Amino acid sequence: MSGDHQTPALLLFSAFVAVTLGITTWVSRNRQGSAEEFYTGGRLFSPMENGFAIAGDYMSAASFLGISGLIALFGYDGMLYAVGFLVAWLVVLLLVAELVRNCGRFTLADIVAARMRQRPVRIAAGTSSVTVSVLYLVAQMVGAGSLVALLLGGTSGAARSWTVIGVGALMVIYVSLGGMRATTWIQIVKAVLLMGGAIALTVLVLVRFHGDFDQLLRTAAARSGHGEAFLAPGLTYGGDWTARFDFISLGLALVLGTAGLPHILSRFYTVPTARAARRSVVWAIGLIGGFYLMTIVLGFGAAAIVGPGAVRASNAAGNTAVPLLALDLGGGAGSTGGTVLFAIVAAIAFATILAVVAGITLASSASVAHDLYASLRRRTSEPRSEVTVARAAAVGIGVVAIALGLLARDLNVAFLVGLAFAVAASANLPVLLYSLFWRGFTTRGAVWAVYGGLLPAVALVALSPVVSGSPESLFPGVDFQYFPLQNPGLVSIPLGFLAGWLGTVTSAETPDTAKHAETQVRALTGAGAV
Repeated sequence: MSGDHQTPALLLFSAFVAVTLGITTWVSRNRQGSAEEFYTGGRLFSPMENGFAIAGDYMSAASFLGISGLIALFGYDGMLYAVGFLVAWLVVLLLVAELVRNCGRFTLADIVAARMRQRPVRIAAGTSSVTVSVLYLVAQMVGAGSLVALLLGGTSGAARSWTVIGVGALMVIYVSLGGMRATTWIQIVKAVLLMGGAIALTVLVLVRFHGDFDQLLRTAAARSGHGEAFLAPGLTYGGDWTARFDFISLGLALVLGTAGLPHILSRFYTVPTARAARRSVVWAIGLIGGFYLMTIVLGFGAAAIVGPGAVRASNAAGNTAVPLLALDLGGGAGSTGGTVLFAIVAAIAFATILAVVAGITLASSASVAHDLYASLRRRTSEPRSEVTVARAAAVGIGVVAIALGLLARDLNVAFLVGLAFAVAASANLPVLLYSLFWRGFTTRGAVWAVYGGLLPAVALVALSPVVSGSPESLFPGVDFQYFPLQNPGLVSIPLGFLAGWLGTVTSAETPDTAKHAETQVRALTGAGAV
C-alpha cells in the first residue's frame, strides 16, 4: 500500500480506538469499584446484548483472518476450523452455559471449589486459565502484526513489533479502567462491525461470480495449483498417519475447547439468570454460524480472485487473505474503491483484535486475582484489593503476551488458537464436567485433572513441529521435535480425563455428598445462585 492508501485505514484505526477509549473512560467514571462490577458488569446485560458480546469475544482474528487464509491456501481442509469452532457451541449450549451460570460467581474455579478444598483447586484452575488465556492472546497479537505489516508495505518488521506492543498497551487500558462493562460494549460494537463487513464482502464475492457458487469453487480450484484436490479432503491432513491423526487431534481440540475457555465461561456471569445465559448462547450461535458460513465464501473467494500465490507472497501463513480480497473487490491497489474497502476491512480486523484481547485479558486477570491471589493469601481478600490485583495482573499478562506475540509472529493465527483450544479442552473441560456431573469427584481428582491435562498439553506442544524441527517452526534452526503431531489434543485431552479419574479413585478423601447435592440443585434449578 502506498502512503496515500495507508491514510484511510490509519484514520479508521484511530477512530475505532478513540470510540472504544471513550467508552472505557465513560464506564470508568460511572463504576462502583466492586469486584462484581469489575468482573461481571453488575450482571445487567440482556441475553441479546450478551449474545452479541459472546460473538464478539469468539469471532477473533483467528476467525476473520486465519480461517479465511487457511481456506484460501488449503481449500477443503481449511474449513475444518470453521466447522469445529461452530459445532463447539452445541457442547457449550447443552452441557455448560446454564450450569456454569448457576454454580459459579466469577471464574471457573468457583464452580469446582464449591464442593472441594478451596486452595489447591483455585491454584490449579487459576494457573490453567492464565495459560490458556496467554496462548489465545498470542494469536491475536500475531494477527495485529500481520495486518499492520500489510498496511505499511508487508515487510516492516519494526511496524509489526510496535503494533503488537500497541495492542498490548490498549488492552491493559481497557481492562484496567473499564472492567467487564466497558469490555462488553467494545465487543458488541466490534461484533456489529465485523458482521457488517463480512456480509458486504460476501455479497461482493458472490456478485463477482454472478451468484454461482459452483463457479467460485471451480475458479478457486483452478488457481490453487492443486486442481480438484483443492476441493477434497486430504490436501493438508491426508496422506501419512501423522497427518490423519493431526486431523483428529485438531477436531477434538476445536469441538471440546470452547467449553473450557476462561473468557467464554466468564461471559455467562454477566447476565442475571441461567435462562438468560442459555438464550445468550442461542443468540451467539446464530451470529457465529452465519459468520462462519461467510468465511467459507471469503476463503474460496480469496483463492479465486487473489490467488494463493499472492496470499502467500503477502503472508506465508495466509493471515492477510481477507484484506487482499477487499483490495481487489474494491477495484485494485490503485483505485479509490480498493483503498476504501481495504481500509474498512483492515479497521474491522483491528477492532476484532482489540475487542478479543480485552475479553481474554479480563478473564485471565480475574483468575490471577480471584483464584491465585486470594488462595495464596490463605484468607478471603477484600473485594477492592482483589480488583487492584486484577488491574496489576492485566499489566503483567499484557507484557507476557507481547513477548510471545513477537516470537510467534510468522505462524497462522487460527493454528495458534487451535493450540489454545487444545490446552483448554485438556485442562479445564475435564475438571468442569467432573465437578458438575460426578458425585464422587474429590479434590485430588480436581487437581490431577487440571495438571494431568495442562502439563502434557504444554509439553507436547514444546516437543512438536510447532516449536522446532521444520522451517515453519518458532525455532527453525534447532530440532528437539519428539512428538509428531502439531496439535496435542488427541493425547492430552484423554490424559486430562484419565488423571481426574485416577486422582479420585486413589484419594482417601470422602466426597461431601451434601455439597454435591447442593451444587446439583443449584445447577439444575438456579436456587441460591448469585
